[in-house]
Amino acid sequence: MNTVRAKRLGLGLTAWLAGIVFFLPIAWMALTSFHSEEDAATNPPSLAASLTLDGYREFFGADGGASPWPSLINSLVASTASTLLVLVLALPAAYALSVRRVRKWTDVLFFFLSTKMLPVVAGLLPIYLFAKNTGLLDNIWLLVLLYTSMNLPIAVWMMQSFLSEVPVAVIEAAHVDGARLPTILTRIVAPIALPGIAATALICFIFSWNELLFARVLTGVVAQTAPVFLTGFITSQGLFLAKVCAASLVISLPVLAAGFAAQDKLVQGLSLGAVK
Repeated sequence: MNTVRAKRLGLGLTAWLAGIVFFLPIAWMALTSFHSEEDAATNPPSLAASLTLDGYREFFGADGGASPWPSLINSLVASTASTLLVLVLALPAAYALSVRRVRKWTDVLFFFLSTKMLPVVAGLLPIYLFAKNTGLLDNIWLLVLLYTSMNLPIAVWMMQSFLSEVPVAVIEAAHVDGARLPTILTRIVAPIALPGIAATALICFIFSWNELLFARVLTGVVAQTAPVFLTGFITSQGLFLAKVCAASLVISLPVLAAGFAAQDKLVQGLSLGAVK
Protein backbone atom coordinates (compact mmCIF):
# COMPACT_ATOMS: atom_id res chain seq x y z
CA MET A 1 0.00 0.00 0.00
CA ASN A 2 2.82 2.40 0.82
CA THR A 3 4.40 1.72 -2.57
CA VAL A 4 1.11 2.42 -4.34
CA ARG A 5 0.61 5.65 -2.41
CA ALA A 6 4.16 6.73 -3.18
CA LYS A 7 3.60 6.13 -6.90
CA ARG A 8 0.35 8.07 -6.83
CA LEU A 9 2.01 10.92 -4.95
CA GLY A 10 4.89 10.94 -7.42
CA LEU A 11 2.53 11.00 -10.40
CA GLY A 12 0.50 13.78 -8.80
CA LEU A 13 3.57 15.91 -8.13
CA THR A 14 4.81 15.30 -11.66
CA ALA A 15 1.47 16.37 -13.10
CA TRP A 16 1.45 19.54 -10.98
CA LEU A 17 5.04 20.31 -11.98
CA ALA A 18 4.23 19.83 -15.68
CA GLY A 19 1.16 22.07 -15.33
CA ILE A 20 3.18 24.81 -13.65
CA VAL A 21 5.89 24.63 -16.31
CA PHE A 22 3.30 25.02 -19.09
CA PHE A 23 1.46 27.79 -17.21
CA LEU A 24 4.51 29.92 -16.35
CA PRO A 25 4.93 31.48 -19.84
CA ILE A 26 1.25 32.46 -19.87
CA ALA A 27 1.51 33.97 -16.38
CA TRP A 28 4.67 35.81 -17.39
CA MET A 29 2.95 37.18 -20.52
CA ALA A 30 -0.02 38.35 -18.44
CA LEU A 31 2.25 40.08 -15.92
CA THR A 32 4.33 41.75 -18.65
CA SER A 33 1.19 43.09 -20.29
CA PHE A 34 0.55 45.23 -17.20
CA HIS A 35 4.05 46.77 -17.25
CA SER A 36 5.24 49.85 -19.07
CA GLU A 37 7.44 49.40 -22.13
CA GLU A 38 10.48 50.55 -20.16
CA ASP A 39 9.95 48.02 -17.38
CA ALA A 40 9.08 45.23 -19.84
CA ALA A 41 12.33 45.80 -21.76
CA THR A 42 14.62 45.52 -18.72
CA ASN A 43 16.93 42.51 -18.53
CA PRO A 44 16.25 40.71 -16.30
CA PRO A 45 12.61 41.82 -16.04
CA SER A 46 11.51 43.30 -12.74
CA LEU A 47 8.68 41.58 -10.90
CA ALA A 48 8.22 44.59 -8.61
CA ALA A 49 7.69 47.08 -11.44
CA SER A 50 4.63 49.31 -11.26
CA LEU A 51 1.51 48.11 -13.05
CA THR A 52 -0.28 50.05 -15.77
CA LEU A 53 -2.98 49.56 -18.40
CA ASP A 54 -1.13 51.48 -21.12
CA GLY A 55 -0.56 48.33 -23.18
CA TYR A 56 -4.29 47.56 -23.26
CA ARG A 57 -5.19 51.18 -24.04
CA GLU A 58 -2.85 51.17 -27.02
CA PHE A 59 -4.16 47.80 -28.18
CA PHE A 60 -7.76 49.01 -28.19
CA GLY A 61 -6.77 52.20 -30.03
CA ALA A 62 -7.31 54.65 -27.17
CA ASP A 63 -4.31 56.71 -28.33
CA GLY A 64 -5.52 57.04 -31.92
CA GLY A 65 -4.25 53.67 -33.14
CA ALA A 66 -6.12 51.11 -35.22
CA SER A 67 -9.08 49.41 -33.54
CA PRO A 68 -8.79 45.62 -33.10
CA TRP A 69 -12.55 45.03 -33.15
CA PRO A 70 -12.93 44.48 -36.93
CA SER A 71 -10.13 41.90 -36.86
CA LEU A 72 -11.56 40.16 -33.80
CA ILE A 73 -15.02 40.03 -35.41
CA ASN A 74 -13.52 38.63 -38.62
CA SER A 75 -11.74 35.88 -36.67
CA LEU A 76 -14.94 35.07 -34.79
CA VAL A 77 -16.99 34.88 -38.00
CA ALA A 78 -14.42 32.78 -39.87
CA SER A 79 -13.82 30.39 -36.96
CA THR A 80 -17.47 29.95 -35.98
CA ALA A 81 -18.84 29.62 -39.52
CA SER A 82 -16.13 27.18 -40.62
CA THR A 83 -16.57 25.08 -37.47
CA LEU A 84 -20.33 24.82 -37.96
CA LEU A 85 -19.85 23.92 -41.62
CA VAL A 86 -17.28 21.28 -40.69
CA LEU A 87 -19.67 19.68 -38.21
CA VAL A 88 -22.51 19.62 -40.75
CA LEU A 89 -20.30 17.87 -43.31
CA ALA A 90 -18.31 15.64 -40.95
CA LEU A 91 -21.24 14.12 -39.05
CA PRO A 92 -22.82 12.25 -41.99
CA ALA A 93 -19.37 11.34 -43.35
CA ALA A 94 -18.33 9.87 -40.01
CA TYR A 95 -21.70 8.08 -39.77
CA ALA A 96 -21.03 6.42 -43.13
CA LEU A 97 -17.56 5.38 -42.02
CA SER A 98 -18.44 4.04 -38.57
CA VAL A 99 -22.09 3.05 -38.17
CA ARG A 100 -23.25 2.34 -41.74
CA ARG A 101 -19.85 1.59 -43.16
CA VAL A 102 -19.35 2.04 -46.88
CA ARG A 103 -17.21 -0.32 -48.92
CA LYS A 104 -13.46 0.08 -48.40
CA TRP A 105 -14.06 2.55 -45.60
CA THR A 106 -10.45 2.26 -44.45
CA ASP A 107 -9.31 3.52 -47.86
CA VAL A 108 -11.66 6.45 -47.51
CA LEU A 109 -10.18 7.30 -44.12
CA PHE A 110 -6.69 7.13 -45.55
CA PHE A 111 -7.77 9.48 -48.36
CA PHE A 112 -8.95 12.01 -45.79
CA LEU A 113 -5.64 11.67 -43.97
CA SER A 114 -3.62 12.00 -47.18
CA THR A 115 -5.08 15.46 -47.78
CA LYS A 116 -3.15 16.67 -44.72
CA MET A 117 0.18 15.39 -46.06
CA LEU A 118 0.61 18.28 -48.51
CA PRO A 119 2.35 21.25 -46.83
CA VAL A 120 0.04 24.24 -46.59
CA VAL A 121 2.59 26.56 -48.18
CA ALA A 122 2.70 24.31 -51.29
CA GLY A 123 -0.91 25.20 -52.10
CA LEU A 124 -0.61 28.88 -51.26
CA LEU A 125 0.25 30.17 -54.76
CA PRO A 126 -2.58 28.32 -56.61
CA ILE A 127 -5.08 29.45 -53.99
CA TYR A 128 -3.84 33.04 -54.23
CA LEU A 129 -4.16 33.03 -58.03
CA PHE A 130 -7.64 31.51 -57.78
CA ALA A 131 -8.72 34.15 -55.26
CA LYS A 132 -7.25 36.94 -57.39
CA ASN A 133 -8.93 35.78 -60.60
CA THR A 134 -12.31 35.29 -58.92
CA GLY A 135 -12.25 38.52 -56.92
CA LEU A 136 -12.17 36.76 -53.54
CA LEU A 137 -9.04 38.42 -52.18
CA ASP A 138 -9.64 40.13 -48.85
CA ASN A 139 -12.92 38.25 -48.46
CA ILE A 140 -13.81 36.61 -45.15
CA TRP A 141 -15.87 33.88 -46.84
CA LEU A 142 -12.83 32.65 -48.70
CA LEU A 143 -11.20 32.02 -45.31
CA VAL A 144 -14.35 30.20 -44.18
CA LEU A 145 -14.07 27.81 -47.15
CA LEU A 146 -10.33 27.31 -46.63
CA TYR A 147 -10.66 26.67 -42.89
CA THR A 148 -13.49 24.23 -43.58
CA SER A 149 -11.39 22.26 -46.07
CA MET A 150 -8.41 22.29 -43.68
CA ASN A 151 -10.33 21.04 -40.66
CA LEU A 152 -12.74 18.62 -42.34
CA PRO A 153 -10.30 15.64 -42.56
CA ILE A 154 -9.40 16.01 -38.89
CA ALA A 155 -13.06 16.27 -37.91
CA VAL A 156 -14.01 13.16 -39.90
CA TRP A 157 -11.21 11.15 -38.30
CA MET A 158 -12.13 12.25 -34.79
CA MET A 159 -15.87 11.82 -35.16
CA GLN A 160 -15.47 8.43 -36.83
CA SER A 161 -13.93 7.07 -33.64
CA PHE A 162 -16.56 8.80 -31.50
CA LEU A 163 -19.51 7.50 -33.54
CA SER A 164 -18.10 3.97 -33.40
CA GLU A 165 -19.13 3.98 -29.72
CA VAL A 166 -22.79 4.67 -30.54
CA PRO A 167 -24.91 1.53 -29.87
CA VAL A 168 -26.04 0.04 -33.17
CA ALA A 169 -29.17 -1.37 -31.51
CA VAL A 170 -30.48 2.16 -30.87
CA ILE A 171 -30.05 3.11 -34.51
CA GLU A 172 -31.69 -0.13 -35.69
CA ALA A 173 -34.63 0.54 -33.39
CA ALA A 174 -35.00 3.98 -34.95
CA HIS A 175 -34.99 2.40 -38.41
CA VAL A 176 -37.73 0.02 -37.33
CA ASP A 177 -39.80 2.99 -36.12
CA GLY A 178 -39.44 4.59 -39.56
CA ALA A 179 -36.90 7.30 -38.73
CA ARG A 180 -34.99 8.68 -41.69
CA LEU A 181 -31.31 9.54 -41.85
CA PRO A 182 -31.62 13.27 -40.93
CA THR A 183 -33.74 12.36 -37.90
CA ILE A 184 -31.30 9.64 -36.84
CA LEU A 185 -28.33 11.98 -37.12
CA THR A 186 -29.89 14.93 -35.30
CA ARG A 187 -32.03 13.23 -32.65
CA ILE A 188 -30.17 10.00 -31.90
CA VAL A 189 -26.55 10.03 -33.00
CA ALA A 190 -25.75 13.66 -32.19
CA PRO A 191 -27.03 13.61 -28.55
CA ILE A 192 -25.20 10.35 -27.80
CA ALA A 193 -21.94 11.54 -29.37
CA LEU A 194 -22.26 15.11 -28.04
CA PRO A 195 -19.00 15.03 -26.03
CA GLY A 196 -17.09 13.91 -29.10
CA ILE A 197 -18.79 16.51 -31.28
CA ALA A 198 -17.95 19.22 -28.73
CA ALA A 199 -14.31 18.13 -28.64
CA THR A 200 -14.13 18.16 -32.44
CA ALA A 201 -15.77 21.57 -32.63
CA LEU A 202 -13.40 23.05 -30.06
CA ILE A 203 -10.29 21.76 -31.83
CA CYS A 204 -11.53 23.02 -35.22
CA PHE A 205 -12.35 26.40 -33.68
CA ILE A 206 -8.87 26.69 -32.17
CA PHE A 207 -7.18 25.73 -35.45
CA SER A 208 -9.23 28.29 -37.36
CA TRP A 209 -8.72 31.05 -34.80
CA ASN A 210 -4.93 30.57 -34.73
CA GLU A 211 -4.41 30.25 -38.51
CA LEU A 212 -2.04 32.91 -39.84
CA LEU A 213 -0.51 31.94 -43.20
CA PHE A 214 -3.63 32.08 -45.39
CA ALA A 215 -5.04 35.06 -43.52
CA ARG A 216 -1.76 36.95 -43.90
CA VAL A 217 -1.49 36.36 -47.65
CA LEU A 218 -5.14 36.43 -48.75
CA THR A 219 -6.49 39.33 -46.67
CA GLY A 220 -5.76 43.03 -46.52
CA VAL A 221 -7.88 45.44 -44.53
CA VAL A 222 -11.49 44.27 -44.84
CA ALA A 223 -11.02 40.58 -43.92
CA GLN A 224 -7.98 40.93 -41.67
CA THR A 225 -8.09 38.46 -38.75
CA ALA A 226 -6.81 38.82 -35.21
CA PRO A 227 -3.48 36.96 -35.72
CA VAL A 228 -2.72 39.21 -38.71
CA PHE A 229 -3.58 42.27 -36.63
CA LEU A 230 -1.18 41.02 -33.97
CA THR A 231 1.73 40.94 -36.42
CA GLY A 232 1.24 44.68 -36.96
CA PHE A 233 2.83 45.36 -33.58
CA ILE A 234 6.23 44.29 -34.96
CA THR A 235 7.43 47.50 -36.61
CA SER A 236 10.68 48.95 -37.91
CA GLN A 237 10.98 50.79 -34.59
CA GLY A 238 11.28 47.50 -32.73
CA LEU A 239 9.14 45.11 -30.73
CA PHE A 240 6.91 46.75 -28.11
CA LEU A 241 6.85 43.88 -25.63
CA ALA A 242 4.18 45.13 -23.22
CA LYS A 243 1.78 45.98 -26.04
CA VAL A 244 2.38 42.63 -27.77
CA CYS A 245 1.76 40.75 -24.51
CA ALA A 246 -1.47 42.68 -23.93
CA ALA A 247 -2.64 42.00 -27.49
CA SER A 248 -1.69 38.31 -27.28
CA LEU A 249 -3.59 37.88 -24.02
CA VAL A 250 -6.75 39.54 -25.37
CA ILE A 251 -6.66 37.54 -28.62
CA SER A 252 -6.16 34.30 -26.64
CA LEU A 253 -9.15 34.92 -24.37
CA PRO A 254 -11.89 33.59 -26.73
CA VAL A 255 -10.04 30.29 -27.16
CA LEU A 256 -9.34 30.02 -23.44
CA ALA A 257 -12.98 30.82 -22.62
CA ALA A 258 -14.26 28.23 -25.10
CA GLY A 259 -11.86 25.60 -23.73
CA PHE A 260 -12.84 26.36 -20.14
CA ALA A 261 -16.56 26.26 -20.92
CA ALA A 262 -16.29 22.94 -22.77
CA GLN A 263 -13.56 21.30 -20.69
CA ASP A 264 -15.83 18.53 -19.37
CA LYS A 265 -17.10 17.72 -22.88
CA LEU A 266 -13.53 17.89 -24.18
CA VAL A 267 -12.27 15.34 -21.66
CA GLN A 268 -15.23 13.03 -22.29
CA GLY A 269 -14.88 13.38 -26.04
CA LEU A 270 -11.14 12.74 -26.18
CA SER A 271 -11.56 9.64 -24.03
CA LEU A 272 -14.71 8.39 -25.77
CA GLY A 273 -12.88 6.35 -28.38
CA ALA A 274 -10.10 5.20 -26.09
CA VAL A 275 -9.34 1.55 -25.46
CA LYS A 276 -10.73 0.73 -22.04
